[in-house]
Order: sequence, then C-alpha cells, then structure tokens
Amino acid sequence: MTWIAAVARLRARRESGVLVTVATVRGHAPRDAGAKLVVGQGETWGSIGGGNVEAVAIDRAREMIEAGKAEPELMDFALNDKVTNQHGVQCCGGTVSVLLEPLPVVRAVAVFGIGHVGLELARILARQDLDLHLIDTRADMLTKERLDVLSDAVAQVHVHHTPLLPEEVLEELPRGTHILIMTHDHAEDAALCDAALRTTHLGSIGLIGSAAKWVRFRKRLSTEGGHDDATIDRIKTPIGLADITGKEPATIAVSVAGDLLRTFEAEGDC
Repeated sequence: MTWIAAVARLRARRESGVLVTVATVRGHAPRDAGAKLVVGQGETWGSIGGGNVEAVAIDRAREMIEAGKAEPELMDFALNDKVTNQHGVQCCGGTVSVLLEPLPVVRAVAVFGIGHVGLELARILARQDLDLHLIDTRADMLTKERLDVLSDAVAQVHVHHTPLLPEEVLEELPRGTHILIMTHDHAEDAALCDAALRTTHLGSIGLIGSAAKWVRFRKRLSTEGGHDDATIDRIKTPIGLADITGKEPATIAVSVAGDLLRTFEAEGDC
C-alpha cells in the first residue's frame, strides 16, 4: 500500500496517525531522503529503512498519537557503532534526519437542513479540512446538480437523504460531530434537538432560530422530553456571531461558520 493510500485509510477509519519521512541523509543510509512510513496505533505502512531508526521512529510516533500531539518533530540519527541505540546497531556510516508529522482525526460537522442557508453554509464549510455531513428529508435539496457547487470541496462530503426520520442519522455520525440544526420544519427541528440531547457521543449542538422559537422548544424539551436544564443548555441558540445581524442566507451562513470556527479554536486540537 502506498503512503498516500495509508493516510487515506486512517482518515476513512477516523484514526489518528503519524507520517514519518526521511528528511535529510548525509553519507550512507538504508533509505534516501523522501522515504516514508505511516504509523497508526496498531499498524504501519511503508518503511524508512528498518533497524533502529525505524523502530525508534515508530515508538515516538505512537507516543505522539497517545498524547494527541499536534506539532511535528524532527529526529536525528547517527548510523555508527559508537552510538548507543534502543533497537540494535546500525553502522551504515551516515546521518539521517527524520520528520514526524501528526495526522489528527479531522473534525466532523453535520448540517441538518440544506435549504438556502444550509447550502450557503455547506459551501463555506466545504473549504475546511473536515468530514461534512449534509442531511435533509427533501430529495430535491440534495440533487447532484444543486450540490455541484461543492465539487471542489476540501472537506469529505457525505450526503444523507432521510425522508422520514432524520434524527436516526445522529447515531451513525462519528464521535464528537458538531451538529447544526436548520431544517425547513420547526417540528423536525424540535425532534432533532430532543434526539441530539439523547445521543451522548456528539459534540456541540446548535439551533438556528429566534428567541421566541427557543422559548417554545425549551419548554417542550423540559416537559415532554424530560430533559433537565443542564442538559438543555447543551444546545446553543441562536447560532452565529451576535454582531453580524444581516438576514441574507449567505450572511447568516458566514456568521454561523465563524461561530463554529470559534468553537473549534476554543476546544483546541482534535
């Protein structure tokens, strides 16, 4: 498997890893500069030459994965018999620098309701490196022609058409997914809010709408849903940056995206 395919596999599995690259070589070494190794928690793909260099790099990569380290590291190795090594002697005679680059699990965002605002929001979020889930009960909101504006997306876009119970998608979403609820139907929004509060593996939950809408929803979540105040407070509403007050779909989308990116900054690296 190529290193590119290995990185793609880790991303698809939503597993973190480390990309290890031979950065520089002076003198003799098992592999030339540019050789790559991908390290996952339990597997590796590729090779930077075996022996002590590779074994130490794998050990350090797994320490980085365990610690959730986000910054890259550079390790230097002298390949001679005078150096005390952890995993045996390598006496090729040269020196090697190895770059370790963390491959974190990307964030995930789910937008429920791909109407005018939802589509504009999807266009903005698609420019971010994340897993973007788009969910709607209306098939005409998710046609290929309508979503062609996302064809150059950086994000991995996942489309879910759920004609009856969109809240069932919540259980399928990756751990930590940030939820944005903005469907065309207040009853659907309310059902999604209730279901999201019962789904413990999610990240933040945001609801679009007015203060009056939230008063009704909050009462319903308490009386009919049986949720306590602390649980209900997991839902942020209104979403968006308070000092952006425009009502055009693109303006609202920019505001909501900015607010979400601020949430990302507040929580730090994944």
